[in-house]
Amino acid sequence: MLKIRLSRAGKRNSPFFRVVLTEHTKASKHWYMEVLWFYNPISKEFKLKDLEKIKKYVWNGVKFSPRVEKLINLNKISI
Repeated sequence: MLKIRLSRAGKRNSPFFRVVLTEHTKASKHWYMEVLWFYNPISKEFKLKDLEKIKKYVWNGVKFSPRVEKLINLNKISI
């Protein structure tokens, strides 16, 4: 089952997150299929790469992790 979830990157004390498409049993750090968008929690910057591709994945049954769902609701993105 595929999931859309966070993968942490960046240095210590300056986190940066990628929201990635990955198999739910694999580690999201190295074994992701595709980077869908970026999130910087310090500057609250949220960069979508391709919204249509994300909608296609959701239409095909891909689930969001709870944290990603919360980010989507906070940023008022309609998917």
